Amino acid sequence: MINYILKRIFEMIPTLFGITLISFMILHLAPGKPTDVLADFNPKITPEARERLEKMYNLDKPITVQYVLWLKKIVKLDFGESFSSDRRPVIDKIWDSKQPLFERRLFITFMLNVITMFVILIIAIPLGITSATHQNTLYDRITTTSVFIGFATPSFWLALLLMMFFGVYLGWLPISGLKSMNYDSLSLTGKIIDRINHLILPVFVYAFGGLAGDSRYMRSSMLEVIRQDYIKVARAKGLPERVVIYRHALRNALLPLITLIGLSVPGLIGGSVIMESIFGIPGMGQLLFMSVMTRDYPVIMGIVIIVGFLTLLGNLLADIGYMLADPRIRH
Repeated sequence: MINYILKRIFEMIPTLFGITLISFMILHLAPGKPTDVLADFNPKITPEARERLEKMYNLDKPITVQYVLWLKKIVKLDFGESFSSDRRPVIDKIWDSKQPLFERRLFITFMLNVITMFVILIIAIPLGITSATHQNTLYDRITTTSVFIGFATPSFWLALLLMMFFGVYLGWLPISGLKSMNYDSLSLTGKIIDRINHLILPVFVYAFGGLAGDSRYMRSSMLEVIRQDYIKVARAKGLPERVVIYRHALRNALLPLITLIGLSVPGLIGGSVIMESIFGIPGMGQLLFMSVMTRDYPVIMGIVIIVGFLTLLGNLLADIGYMLADPRIRH
């Protein structure tokens, strides 16, 4: 098992290299340059000054040369400097070490994704199991209808609708940021409650679509497993139905869901760009959106590397989960 994990880790290196190569080429083939953004805010800039900016950023060189120069820095774990006016190092803009740990962009996005994944799993797995064990009942029809609504509902539309209803009309929940203006003056309990209130809407909208998909996968997988011969044998032995479902059937039914969890990591991180922009959450997704708008290539590529690494790590954890769930795979 250790050898397999080490092999997969070494395989991640060329895959990550391919991700950066494709992303770098697509990014630089898009119309416009960072110097265009800088020049638009300064109508007095001359063509000579624009050329000097392009030379300073190495934008006057061919794409392949730019990629090699960028790759040499990445090998040394140097993400370069931002093209924005502050010229801050990319890793500093992403990690934001001057802020407390709970307010750093990378930590915020990571924790939002972890909380969302946890909420999805604790609801989707029991929902899928009960829907499969009560097939064709009223409960199954209600959950199926709810799932189709979840699939069909655009997340950004649902976010705006809930913000208007719970935040504007009822005034129950905050609609922006991760803490209130008077956060520092609150007690410890008040600070915890304030954080939770700010997370309710983003996490709910974030998890809504994933919950619909995972619960359906769990239902389909459980329906297939409970029809197997060994489940019939377990029932024939007189084992309680709860033991049959949760001890014998659940482990095998989890295998497709484990794969889906590994593949859902890039979707969750990609969705954070929309959710963090809508809810004003100062995370890595919001930083990526602002960097794309200003064509800040070093920051975009730095985030691409982090997202690519987390995606490959999610697939690795899914494979390890496979081996833990099914002993046959370990052998």
